[in-house]
Amino acid sequence: MTVKNKELVKIVVKFAESGWDILDKPSKKWLSANNGNGLTKTITNELIEAVKQADKECGNCGCDYDPLYKSALELLKTA
Repeated sequence: MTVKNKELVKIVVKFAESGWDILDKPSKKWLSANNGNGLTKTITNELIEAVKQADKECGNCGCDYDPLYKSALELLKTA
């Protein structure tokens, strides 16, 4: 696993633990698929859409997640 992927996994774990429906379900699905080598473009795209939605709804509120949305989207582009 590359450093970039380690950073992405760390961010997605935070999303999975957020308790926010928009993020936690797609994040858990992505983590499960990533761990089992079953990661597909569809699963990744679902996570990207969830992160985009979360960023749209809450991306400027000042919480710890705000910068994570942008970082995750950048890392997911090349994942």
